[in-house]
Amino acid sequence: MQFSKQGGLMSDDRRKILVSGAGAAVAALSGGAWAAGSDKPEKEEVRIGFIPLTDCASVVMASVLGFDKKYGIKIIPTKEASWAGVRDKLVNGELDMAHALYGMVYGVHLGVAGPKKDMAVLMTLNNNGQAITLSKKLADKGAVDGATLAKLMAAEKREYTFAQTFPTGTHAMWLYYWLAANGVNPIKDAKVITVPPPQMVANMRVGAMDGFCVGEPWNHRAIMDGVGITAVTTQDIWKDHPEKVLATTGEFATKYPNTARAVIMAVLEASRWIDAGLQNKLKMADTIAEKSYVNTNVDAINQRILGRYQNGLGKTWDDPNHMKFFNDGAVNFPYLSDGMWFLTQHKRWGLIKEHPDYLAVAKQVNQIDLYKQAASALKVNLPKDAMRSSKLIDGVVWDGREPAKYADSFKVKA
Repeated sequence: MQFSKQGGLMSDDRRKILVSGAGAAVAALSGGAWAAGSDKPEKEEVRIGFIPLTDCASVVMASVLGFDKKYGIKIIPTKEASWAGVRDKLVNGELDMAHALYGMVYGVHLGVAGPKKDMAVLMTLNNNGQAITLSKKLADKGAVDGATLAKLMAAEKREYTFAQTFPTGTHAMWLYYWLAANGVNPIKDAKVITVPPPQMVANMRVGAMDGFCVGEPWNHRAIMDGVGITAVTTQDIWKDHPEKVLATTGEFATKYPNTARAVIMAVLEASRWIDAGLQNKLKMADTIAEKSYVNTNVDAINQRILGRYQNGLGKTWDDPNHMKFFNDGAVNFPYLSDGMWFLTQHKRWGLIKEHPDYLAVAKQVNQIDLYKQAASALKVNLPKDAMRSSKLIDGVVWDGREPAKYADSFKVKA
């Protein structure tokens, strides 16, 4: 066994150790050999972009643990600097697929998030596990949650700046929804800027923002660094909300269906492996903390993936609704209603001017048949319906029915 000059295991050796540790899990997973004959992947090397966030884990682990090889493909995880960069490389073909923001995919599909391109959601990668962080300066003035933030903003008039990670993305929508639920109009009452996830903490440290919404580990990192506090988790805004997706272009999904299915299966296996127990989660945290992936202290990752939360003000709690990658298959189905919800919020905030045909767009983007084929081969549970119902933080229920009426129903909007 070889060691690097720094005294750590070299990547090949790490890979062997991780793969041997996952051997039992691999053996336990049925999957059929979809790698030969008419099901042979049309494209064997698949470049998948990711942003340094905890929820890139299933894509990374599918590669590190060798789940991709089972299906005749090689996943090449490609670290990207920003969501705009991910978008551009997906659209121009430099990336085959990406760990992507749900709302970003829909924004590109409708041409309101950069160049218009038919897009495809192959599966949901995770539920939950994002948060909204407020600066320590705001917390010191009593703004520690939505109600106290709204009170401070009303009492101390100035320009308040909040950051999200992409204009049509998930973090923008969680931030807007939470502010609005507390009576703050994010478009009129605040300045909202776009900042790549790994740059959030540094920007807060120098006073460039009052708050941000981002994925982990950057909310916990802000607490560790003493610059921010967790005001709310996104699972408190919407329990089991859809978050990142495995995305590609519509053209890729049509041209390379076997490849798309093979990747879904490999990532599904990795998702199931991550959620299979404590040791797997800790091994995942140890892996993705490395410089080539998230590039942070493993302690910034390994608490919240187990549901162990602290808010930076002395409160600690165990949250059963923490980040899930599989959850017996409940996470990964690309529900039509999930995609439609982002469209309703894009309409609410003026990102799209007219009501689209919500259901038709979701049916075009979300590749339900491809997902069902992959999930069925792995004996992963499938829901009875492509719509699901959820109650959000303001008590409003979203079930995918009457989306235009739902989009227009909010008092606080653009």
